[in-house]
Amino acid sequence: MPTILGKEVGQIGYGLMGLTLRPDPISQEEAFAALKAALKNGMNLWNGGDFYGTLDYNSLVLLERYFEKYPEDADKVVLSIKGAVGPAGHHPDGSPEGIRASVDNCMALLKGRKRIDIFECARRDQNTPLDVTFGVLDKEYVQTGKIGGIGLSEVKASTIIEASKLTKVVAVEAELSLFSMDVLHNGVAAACAELQIPLIAYSPLCRGLLSGRFKSLDDIPEKSLLRLFPRFQPETFPFNVQLANQVGALAKKKGCTLAQLSISWTIAQSRRPGLPTTVPIPGATSVSRIQENSKQVEITDAEVAELEATLDKLKAIGARYPDFVPIEG
Repeated sequence: MPTILGKEVGQIGYGLMGLTLRPDPISQEEAFAALKAALKNGMNLWNGGDFYGTLDYNSLVLLERYFEKYPEDADKVVLSIKGAVGPAGHHPDGSPEGIRASVDNCMALLKGRKRIDIFECARRDQNTPLDVTFGVLDKEYVQTGKIGGIGLSEVKASTIIEASKLTKVVAVEAELSLFSMDVLHNGVAAACAELQIPLIAYSPLCRGLLSGRFKSLDDIPEKSLLRLFPRFQPETFPFNVQLANQVGALAKKKGCTLAQLSISWTIAQSRRPGLPTTVPIPGATSVSRIQENSKQVEITDAEVAELEATLDKLKAIGARYPDFVPIEG
């Protein structure tokens, strides 16, 4: 099993965003059931953010309530939290004041019920030198034991290398799926492998395109944030669904679901030469979906090659994010 900060984590983790950041929030009871199911199924690397939701109800607020009810689960979870980007997640702030405000707020919201194992600036602040940002995080928070370690999120290979000279980087979070393979080719995965840093693969189901949920645009709730994403527009969505169906045909032949094949492909990257240990963190809000996502399927090198050959010919259409969302830094 992979290890982070000396702790074993499941080969599949759990992304918390959908529990609190959505136009139609699920109930707290449903969220608790989802968290409990994730842990029961070995998904003990949890990834959340202080901007996943509102100031009054986000990942930290939910987790504090969960660990109040289930204090015995706190030590079972390796908790990664993103912050330092403002309440909407669009304004990276790696200044000393911004870092202190974000980390202190996250810890205050948890009320001591669980330590943050990994803190990530969700995006790099281009206006603040890395040594300033990590100087505060390392000296004031890691060395004092307030947090366990420092992670990176949505960064270039050059940032990973630069950061690793300044502090110990315990994880790098990046988007990776059958529809988003950029990190395999732009040096990010290679830098992680060289420096022996685990890659935390978010959106391994490409925001649901590889889950089998969507057959038409009508399946996307009217107020869903997905309607802002380039791959979910009327001119791109039909092609992307058709492409997902082709992957689904391979999954059916293998006797598993589209989601299971997609997640297992992500895990399979770990055994390829020159690539790092990879832990996907699919998000789901229902117990049944979590149970489905947690089931790893053995995927052979030949099947990996078949999948990638299919996607070499036809690639998903549309950028990963809308223009107003900052990406790599």
